[in-house]
Amino acid sequence: MKRIIALFSVIFLCTFAASAQKFALIDWEYILKNIPAYEMTNEQLSQISQKWQNEVEAIQQEAQNMYKTYQSNLVFLSPEMKTKREEEIVKKEQEAQELKRKYFGADGELYKKRESLMKPIQDEVYNAVKEISEQKGYQLVVDRASAMSIIFASPKIDISNEVLIRLGYSK
Repeated sequence: MKRIIALFSVIFLCTFAASAQKFALIDWEYILKNIPAYEMTNEQLSQISQKWQNEVEAIQQEAQNMYKTYQSNLVFLSPEMKTKREEEIVKKEQEAQELKRKYFGADGELYKKRESLMKPIQDEVYNAVKEISEQKGYQLVVDRASAMSIIFASPKIDISNEVLIRLGYSK
């Protein structure tokens, strides 16, 4: 009998504890798309990326032109000249790869630029979410955009518009 009472007590306490927690959702992408500074930063990064991509492609094109010239002059070249030209072509291709890695690699310039420009915006959104969560007593705020396992969520618990209002972007 004591076990049954203890079991019911545990179930009751677990049910009570679970129902006392408050949850909220945000849509990170929706919030960021409604922040003009984010859109301007994205455009700026896109322009920088395109500029750097053009630089890399120019060097790659130069290497291809060198190779075509090498192919067309192959019969006229001495073995030493062939080796020298091949080395120049390989060096130019390596230069293109190194520049690509410098700009677009894991710790490349684009990553660093994105980090320096986006982090303040993301921190501002995070702080607004944190303030709303503390004010309204939410224990958990889930990002709808990245939570693949959410099948359905009531729009009543989505606080994305509140975050935008807190940031000064009324919706």
